[in-house]
Amino acid sequence: MAAREHHPKKTTSSFSSSRLLFIFILCLTTLFITSSLFKTSPKEQHGHQTEQQSIPETTSLETDGGEAVLTKSSNSASCDYSDGRWIYDPTADKSLRYYQTCKEIFKGWNCIGSNKFNAIEIVKWRWKPYRCELPQFDPLLFLKRFANTNIGFVGDSLNRNMFVSLFCTLRRISSEVKKWRPVGADRGFTFLKYNLTISYHRTNLLARYGRWVANTNGGVLESLGYKEGYRIDVDIPEGTWEEALSFHNILIFNTGHWWWAPAKFDPGKSPMLFFEKGTPVMPPVLPDVGLDMVLKHMIPLVQKRMRPGTTIFFRTQSPRHFEGGDWDQGGSCQRSQPLSPQEVEEFFSIENNRTNVEARLVNGHLYNALKGSGFHMLDITHMSEYRADAHPSTAGGKKHDDCMHWCLPGITDTWNDLFVARLNNMKSKN
Repeated sequence: MAAREHHPKKTTSSFSSSRLLFIFILCLTTLFITSSLFKTSPKEQHGHQTEQQSIPETTSLETDGGEAVLTKSSNSASCDYSDGRWIYDPTADKSLRYYQTCKEIFKGWNCIGSNKFNAIEIVKWRWKPYRCELPQFDPLLFLKRFANTNIGFVGDSLNRNMFVSLFCTLRRISSEVKKWRPVGADRGFTFLKYNLTISYHRTNLLARYGRWVANTNGGVLESLGYKEGYRIDVDIPEGTWEEALSFHNILIFNTGHWWWAPAKFDPGKSPMLFFEKGTPVMPPVLPDVGLDMVLKHMIPLVQKRMRPGTTIFFRTQSPRHFEGGDWDQGGSCQRSQPLSPQEVEEFFSIENNRTNVEARLVNGHLYNALKGSGFHMLDITHMSEYRADAHPSTAGGKKHDDCMHWCLPGITDTWNDLFVARLNNMKSKN
């Protein structure tokens, strides 16, 4: 084209030049329109992707309970409910799921009844996954959909926290309730109209344990200088939940807090002493190794002895929020709002190895042990890490701040939203 412009007198050349220029402009216009039609929306700041109202059906590799499963699923089924943020909703307290008058709420967790300074503000924060919605579950629909079902919570007091939340939510809808203790449960209720039973089976370590005192006749542990401690039989389940496996259709397990409890299992005065097949594990191992041994035995035991078709969950670790020291070192939790993402990392990063590092350490053991099993992982850790504002703190009535359990109503209500959403997705697939 440029060469032809030096010969304006040649009519043929000028015509060709004009035609080529027209074609060139037409091509540019077409490219511009095409790129506009297929332009994608930008990602949000801070590395989070833009929310989408609907997500097309996709084929993806999901990790469900430690199993890598190739699934073809839609919006709710493929969503990572644990990845999101807390959104403030100033009207949320107008429709509480249940009132502080629910008698099953342990006094130390009743933050509204104890006049905790931010008790009402706690429930005004709603968890919002980035790629979907986590709806507040409908208690009436739940009672109808899971009628003739037995649901068991097996674990420490944090699982009781979750159990009480579920009970109080259902109790507000259905008042015909029978209180009893099925198959070794610490607490239990049946909603008579629906024949739905929920119960809590207390166990701190999953495995059976009790006091151990040195034998005057000596032994392998005595020869090493041990005089007392706690005997943990890594291959024997604690009796409080052993029979629950043949009773419940749905089970939610947890363990973790007691494995890092030096006030209870003092390494010097009352150490954990692990036994397998009735004999001491030699050489003696540290609690984290003992946890792996218990999980190694308990996971297949559950799958072998449970009722056919039982749905089994393992809940990830509930985080603590002690600042200024641990619970017995003057630690406190006086926050009035959720933490920022940066503060979460400061609190819980394993590299920082601070007071509350326990949560992510425990999860590492859980994920390794549950890989390839039939358990579904109920991941509540990350969403709970933000909520330093939602513990009873001094309102718990203890001599120290309670920065481990949760206020009710509170965060464990959202855990149950997640739990029910997972159940509904499974039921829909089946």
